[in-house]
Amino acid sequence: MAWPGQGHNRMISIDAYRRQWTGNIRGDLIAGLVVALALIPEAIAFSIIAGVDPRVGLYASFSIAVLIAFTGGRPGMISAATAATAVLMVTLVRDHGLEYLLAATVLAGLLQIGAGLLKLGFIMRYVSKSVMTGFVNALAILIFLAQLPELDPRAVSWITYVLVAAGLGIIYGLPMLTRAIPSPLVTIVVLTVVAVALGLDVRTVGDMGELPDTLPVFLIPDIPLTYQTLTIILPYSMAIAVVGLLESLMTQNIVDDLTDTRSDRNQECIGQGISNTCTGFIGGMAGCAMIGQSIINVKSGGRGRLSCFAAGIYLLFLILVLGDLVKQIPMAALVAVMIMVSIGTFSWSSIKALRVHPRSSSIVMMATVVTVVYTHNLAIGVLVGVLLSGIFFAGKIAQLFTMRSEISRDGRTRTYILEGQLFYGSVEDFMEAFDFREALDRVIIDVSRAHIWDISSVQALDMAILKFRRDGAEVEVIGMNEATETIVDRLAIHDKPGAMDKLMSH
Repeated sequence: MAWPGQGHNRMISIDAYRRQWTGNIRGDLIAGLVVALALIPEAIAFSIIAGVDPRVGLYASFSIAVLIAFTGGRPGMISAATAATAVLMVTLVRDHGLEYLLAATVLAGLLQIGAGLLKLGFIMRYVSKSVMTGFVNALAILIFLAQLPELDPRAVSWITYVLVAAGLGIIYGLPMLTRAIPSPLVTIVVLTVVAVALGLDVRTVGDMGELPDTLPVFLIPDIPLTYQTLTIILPYSMAIAVVGLLESLMTQNIVDDLTDTRSDRNQECIGQGISNTCTGFIGGMAGCAMIGQSIINVKSGGRGRLSCFAAGIYLLFLILVLGDLVKQIPMAALVAVMIMVSIGTFSWSSIKALRVHPRSSSIVMMATVVTVVYTHNLAIGVLVGVLLSGIFFAGKIAQLFTMRSEISRDGRTRTYILEGQLFYGSVEDFMEAFDFREALDRVIIDVSRAHIWDISSVQALDMAILKFRRDGAEVEVIGMNEATETIVDRLAIHDKPGAMDKLMSH
């Protein structure tokens, strides 16, 4: 069902909000359990990617899932600790430690709240499909690369490779027999039983750090409150905030399409921010919406806020009650799960599409992937992709600009007829189309089929008019639409004293 006002940033009614909790109770509770079981290995694996104890990711997944259920803008979407944010934290944790990570998480959340209050959700309109595909593919590659230390032959025994291969066999083979139980969960259970029963010498989750055995408690990050601290955490916080919102808003689009409903982007920004800020105060790392888990939730019948809330509560119960069992999970099982996540995240169809898509779209996608993998920063990659998209788009629009001219019978008046968009990308063609050496009494510039967009095009128009006037021609601009007339009236200087000197001085 579509909830009133969500797509238009109006305040949602209390009745509509209540329906998001109670409209699908049974489906949400069942889907939440499936999601929680799949969240455990991912939360632990993402903690290890970031270089922190498993409890940091597990607390974060519990906290974010519960809080976003109340504050988010997209019911049925799952948020928790994610690989997208974890890969950004590696350097900060290595150089400065966990407390700085918690502080960066709090600050990232505050930045996200600010983005929501400033209604920056609309920016997603300008992220092209090519950039989104590049973002997802780069994320998949980073997830896979993060598994390589656990596959280093100098650090692990040969049996690790056997377990990983067996795990992948179960993950991809079991769904052919039954989909009643998530295959990643079966993989973890089977490999754990085999490793314990045979006493295999393999690395386990317990080797990576202590699991939580108590409820999370409120704590303030133990860091000096100085300007130097801010300069350390701010770059990480900004990257986490941007990447978190990008992945959340992209996942939101996917869930909107899957459920044929609309949701509130700006409320989702605020909800992500509140979740991350609060999570930093209970010892959790930053997270965001999860593409894979959200799809699992929707396909398992989850539609409302209760599904995400239930997933968080189930997760906490499982790690507190079954923590001793979780410690014995071999790392090889988690590596197999994360390889599955990376393979499932990667858009394989985009490889085939390289041959049929426009070259500019393929370049944008590849540039996004290469930049992200090189910098390990999804935000920088998306920025490069968006900038390239803008350049290619401007180039295409500039090619649509044409100009022709007609001479009067007496040869004393020439009319230049513009068609298309006149902006910074087309002003060079605009200026080259004029013949300023032609002796004329009168020049008419007809813009009735054109639109003047920016200061570059206004200055070009000024220059053309002044050059013709300098040679004694009378110049008239005709056919301006309302928007063009407004910008020309405000910015043009061709009728002001000393106009040519002003233009030449720029």
